Amino acid sequence: MATLPSDNTVAEAGPTPPQRKKDRTHWLYIMVIIAVFAGAAIGLIAPEAGKALEPLGKAFIALIKMIIAPIIFCTIVLGVGSVAKAATVGKVGGIALIYFLIMATFALVIGLVVGNLIHPGEGLKLEPYEAAAGGESNGTVDFLMSLIPGDIAVLPTLVLALLVGFALQSMGKAGEPVLTGIRHIQAVVFKLMMMIMWAAPVGAFGAIAAVVGKTGWAAIGAMATLMGAFYLTCALFIVIVLGSILKIVTGLNIFLLLKYLAREFLLIFSTSSSESALPRLIAKMEHAGVSKPVVGITVPTGYSFNLDGTAIYLTMASLFVSTAMGMPMSLGEQISLLVFMIIASKGAAGVSGAGLATLAAGLQSHRPELLDGMGVIVGIDKFMSECRALTNFTGNAVATLLIGKWTHEIDMDQARAALNGSSPFDELSLEPDAHGAPAPGAWDESDEPDEKKRVGVTA
Repeated sequence: MATLPSDNTVAEAGPTPPQRKKDRTHWLYIMVIIAVFAGAAIGLIAPEAGKALEPLGKAFIALIKMIIAPIIFCTIVLGVGSVAKAATVGKVGGIALIYFLIMATFALVIGLVVGNLIHPGEGLKLEPYEAAAGGESNGTVDFLMSLIPGDIAVLPTLVLALLVGFALQSMGKAGEPVLTGIRHIQAVVFKLMMMIMWAAPVGAFGAIAAVVGKTGWAAIGAMATLMGAFYLTCALFIVIVLGSILKIVTGLNIFLLLKYLAREFLLIFSTSSSESALPRLIAKMEHAGVSKPVVGITVPTGYSFNLDGTAIYLTMASLFVSTAMGMPMSLGEQISLLVFMIIASKGAAGVSGAGLATLAAGLQSHRPELLDGMGVIVGIDKFMSECRALTNFTGNAVATLLIGKWTHEIDMDQARAALNGSSPFDELSLEPDAHGAPAPGAWDESDEPDEKKRVGVTA
């Protein structure tokens, strides 16, 4: 006869861990792709109907504009705090921050150079919505648009955020409760941003239908040119720029590193986010001979401050919009935009759509009239997200090896063995142990350089 388990058996088993909510963002990705193709088809088959769908794109951009200032304020305030905290960990943190700043600036410059060479968006002749609308005003559309709150000036918000960040840092321990509060507010803002991003398929459908309806195949060609140029630029950045630095400093081959991280690249490509491979990157960098303290400082800091792919995207997309609208930026405007992006791009990782909001913030701060041309970018943004994530991830892997070498915290023999396959990575090491403890590659309280204690996620 079967016997029931004793109370002791139940106690030993412990409480059932709560199930994690399923990630459904891949459905958003699929819907955006369908919306882009459907919008292009409508614009080609029925141009007038496509033009009539323009308010859908306009409404989505208005929602993005609404959230720009809160995102910029929260990310900059917390970013200033993160810089100070990272710098306090000593030599590793200081070297990492200097390297990240140099590489981010270099990536932004590359995006500007390529954008000025290929002139993406040329010939589209997009117009601001107000100028393009013409004819009679639609009362229903005007009423619905009036329901969306207006945007807040970005540059004053940026200045205020910097001042608040430095003020909180000067307060020391007394400022930590405020920083914690702002971090909670940031979570709410990013949740709102994610809710807005679920409207991206509708916005992309309207925007693509309208632009294709006006310009036909020229719009499709211009978008394909931007995507092709962006992918090629990121590939050359990884192979030539990162590969050369890695070879000169460590003697390691970039192609062997890419092969070593092949599984992580596949994971990133399927999720369009480098966050999904964060625990694996930590584990693999430790297996490659980099010391645990260097990995524990460099990788999490790099996920917020070393966004090479995002930097290239921001400047190329800005030039695409300005060229497509027939309002090219002067050299002075491009340089000031670059400076703005260096600051505002910190914190552009971690939430789907945050990079899009940073792009909108840059355009609004320099040329507000260009925001009306962002509808086209919304449509193709998802097609470029994988490349951004892959470039960001590779940049952080290279940075970890470089900083390990500069600080003499890397076993080069083990690094060469790991990359050439003679010391293969043990995939089972990523599995939690029998007691549910996190895998060696996941963060715990002893690994995290600041007060955000988390396992396998990044803000």
